Amino acid sequence: MTLCNDTPSSPCIGYCSTSLGDIVCKGCGRTAEEIDQWLLLDEEQTRLIWDRVNGMDTIRNRR
Repeated sequence: MTLCNDTPSSPCIGYCSTSLGDIVCKGCGRTAEEIDQWLLLDEEQTRLIWDRVNGMDTIRNRR
């Protein structure tokens, strides 16, 4: 049995303020390092980041 996972593969919404010099993206809440390393992180690491960014005041969470 396959479980449905409604979580997107990345918190990215295409509004990356780290490219403007921010340490933490105002769009998704990840740090520049987390964004850079996202595809290399394991499931536990991405889950911890998701848990943190879901509680932040970001553009993504205001939608």
